[in-house]
Amino acid sequence: MFELLSDWLVYSVFGLAQSTREAEIFHFFIYDLLKIYLLMLIVVLVISFIRSYLPPHRIRKLMMRQRFGTGNILAALLGAVTPFCSCSSIPLFIGFLEAEIPLGIAFSYIITSPLVNEIAFVIMGGMFGWRIAVIYALSGIVLGVLAGLLIGRMKLEKEVLLKFEGEAEGSLKLADLPKTLEGKLRFSVQKSWEIFRKLWLIIAIGVGIGALIHGLIPAEFFQQYLSGHSVLAVPLAVIVGVPIYANASTIVPIAFALSTKGIQLGTILAFMMAVVGLSLPEAIMLKKVISLKLLAIFFGLVAFGITVIGLLFNFLT
Repeated sequence: MFELLSDWLVYSVFGLAQSTREAEIFHFFIYDLLKIYLLMLIVVLVISFIRSYLPPHRIRKLMMRQRFGTGNILAALLGAVTPFCSCSSIPLFIGFLEAEIPLGIAFSYIITSPLVNEIAFVIMGGMFGWRIAVIYALSGIVLGVLAGLLIGRMKLEKEVLLKFEGEAEGSLKLADLPKTLEGKLRFSVQKSWEIFRKLWLIIAIGVGIGALIHGLIPAEFFQQYLSGHSVLAVPLAVIVGVPIYANASTIVPIAFALSTKGIQLGTILAFMMAVVGLSLPEAIMLKKVISLKLLAIFFGLVAFGITVIGLLFNFLT
């Protein structure tokens, strides 16, 4: 649906010629923007409808009872089976925050979701072999669980900037929630629209930057700066990959092409994980939701974890 609508807008309505750089950038922008907007509206609406039967503090209490990191493991596994890119995973992350699910658990989801998904897993298995695909997927899940646990231990809930009206300090009680189906639906639509109004512009800006990066940076750029067997190649791959915006399914074929140029596997995987797990557009969108301090901790932990994974791969292969 999004593909057809994007094609119609770009090629028919605006009359851009196919295979041109301008058309590619604009198509990427329209496609991702529509997808993220719809995801945000639907996810928050569904979570708000579920919450109309249960106040947030009860959901939070239930998740906090998950001992020994089981809540983080469940969130990471959920992330692994949702085929979202770093920006598309933000709506469900916001839904977790709205439901007052512990912050560390929410981060376990948003870290794992872009890193691991079943589509990229199949593509990676076909190109790199299933052993590498399994190790990569497990590495992404473990990174999500461990980073989420660390963030949870830091007690950074006050660094969440996005406030949900009428819900401060668990003030929304079961008696305050609508009782009829019509009332619950109205409540859900209202909450979904409130959050969308707060974030629509910053999302458009983030996706726009991602589209420009996607369309303007050639693949030869990566081959030039990631080749070699130096220990510094892995952290450099992470630094190069972070500003770029792409999903795992898109970047796997590029990563495989890099492997044919003699670049070490760990360096390639670190680059790929940095591209799909962290991005400049994602940072811009999250800045409206969390503080700069929490954003820096999130990016720092994930970048460090990706670097360690890349170095281990290079050492073992």
